[in-house]
Amino acid sequence: MTKAVVNSGICGFSVTIIAEKREGKEIHISLDTECEMVKKMAEDISSLDMMAVFTGFANNPVYKSAARHLKHAACPVPSAILKAVEIEAGLCIPKDVKMSFIRG
Repeated sequence: MTKAVVNSGICGFSVTIIAEKREGKEIHISLDTECEMVKKMAEDISSLDMMAVFTGFANNPVYKSAARHLKHAACPVPSAILKAVEIEAGLCIPKDVKMSFIRG
């Protein structure tokens, strides 16, 4: 099981992502959040083929779901979902991601 916690920023929502490898290349995804838009995504992507991490943005099932349900294109949740799948599938090792913003 791979667990990721995303604090999305100014919206104030956090999302806990759990990715669990099942039979073959299937990865089960659960998303725990108060964000109604991400909850709708969870219905679309409850199960992903691990090869989804190698699918481009236009045809990627996670980004297709995000396009349908998320109003904010800069939401970091879709990327975090794919990172969790990648780790759970054994395609990379866990390494935290950080974004820092500096104005001036």
